[in-house]
Amino acid sequence: MTQHRIYTTSFASVYPRYLAKAARKGRTKAEVDEIILWLTGFSQAGLDRQIANRSDFETFFAQAPRPNPARAAITGLICGIRVEEVAEPLMREIRYLDKLIDELATGKAMAKILRA
Repeated sequence: MTQHRIYTTSFASVYPRYLAKAARKGRTKAEVDEIILWLTGFSQAGLDRQIANRSDFETFFAQAPRPNPARAAITGLICGIRVEEVAEPLMREIRYLDKLIDELATGKAMAKILRA
């Protein structure tokens, strides 16, 4: 998938994949949402609106009210690429989210996922 195609993909179409990945490992929708809210600063109602509006990733991250400054502490590999080395800002935000969902699915404690 090209970067342009990822950016124009609706967040709502990928969200169920995040939920399914978490559920396969016994994790919950509430935990997935907690991660997304922590990363973006959306309220639950704001997240629900983004999903209902089928916002693309570019819009989703552009409208994030308070991107968490601690997201810069997210490091490691996702799809064979070091998250902290992704130069393009929007792709880095997408990879941050991917990495956090991966950590959830691998059983990491929420406090560690949220860099507490």
